[in-house]
Amino acid sequence: MPKKRRRIPKIATKPNKRKKEEYYHEPGTIPGTIIVDESSEQPIIFLIDYSQTTLTCKQIINPEDCSYYLDTESISWVDVQGLGNKDILHRLGQTFDLHALILEDVVNMGERPKVEDYEDQLVIIARMVVPNQNNHSFYSEQVSLVLGKHYLLTIQEEPEHDCFEGVRSRIDKGKGVIRRQGADYLAYALLDAIIDGFFPVLELYGERLEDLEEEVIVNPTQDTLYKIYQIRRELLQLRRAIWPQRDAINTLIRDESELISGEVRIYLRDCSDHTVQVMEMVETYRELASGLMDVYLSAVSNKMNEIMKLLTVVSSVFIPLTFVAGIYGMNFNTEKSPYNMPELNWYWGYPMCLGLMAVMATGMITLFWRRGWLTNSVNFKADQEK
Repeated sequence: MPKKRRRIPKIATKPNKRKKEEYYHEPGTIPGTIIVDESSEQPIIFLIDYSQTTLTCKQIINPEDCSYYLDTESISWVDVQGLGNKDILHRLGQTFDLHALILEDVVNMGERPKVEDYEDQLVIIARMVVPNQNNHSFYSEQVSLVLGKHYLLTIQEEPEHDCFEGVRSRIDKGKGVIRRQGADYLAYALLDAIIDGFFPVLELYGERLEDLEEEVIVNPTQDTLYKIYQIRRELLQLRRAIWPQRDAINTLIRDESELISGEVRIYLRDCSDHTVQVMEMVETYRELASGLMDVYLSAVSNKMNEIMKLLTVVSSVFIPLTFVAGIYGMNFNTEKSPYNMPELNWYWGYPMCLGLMAVMATGMITLFWRRGWLTNSVNFKADQEK
């Protein structure tokens, strides 16, 4: 019997959902062992079979029904959404004659994007991201593509989100050259859609970074620090997703395979350029997030300095006033000696003392103002009141 798998908590990018888990096999487990998380979505199989003049779209109940379309000259796209049924996955593997290691890679959600050549089949593991407008983050899932001579099998982690609607629409309406090309062009179109799906996600992060930049400068708080940390963490996820996909696409371009034509390799070069653009944007945003951390620390330090400066100015004004009040609070007896504070018996002594203190305070404030020591403190106080 196969050994149970240990569970590694996965970074959640989908709010209001149970955290997913990535798995790895116990050391010594037989290669090709498949252990399915029964709580995952049940597989739904969709078929799109097309040629330049024909089109068939339908849902498949039994995986064995796909075998009829694998022997035709038309192009068959079998899209499996969900991995919650081990029996269906095994039957799917038998129908498409999949190697046991392919099924293992498909089920293991922690796979690194890569390309594997199995002679008559080409396996591509990719990471797909879709924008989540609710919290300005993204959904992330693994997509596996198995390319044959006249078919393409795609296996998605779950049926809720993908970025393939544009490709489906082009097939349905006959736009472009996709219905005049082979299965390798379909694989390119899906990979291109996966890579292009990173750009809307990065656009959301660009907006978040702009808002954070303003927040860091105007009113940095402890919550701001958490937001910066969160965005750096999520950008690291994007980097881990896109970096190996560039290597996988370059492998498709570099390694000659009978399943990929020279014309499609030219298209894949454009896809590779897009991965480089995504990587550069991710690295730029990570640097901006790191810079915001430095700006935050500097802003907090400046804020503390302004507070200390304001308190120091207030203390400096009241120190001489406290000195005068302390002297006149000693209450010496003028009957014993004329030097024992004769001002205590003056008729205008109290108003004169208050006047002297007011002149001293006004003079010190005027001096501080002319030297520019009060300008930043006053502006800071006004900003805090706003």
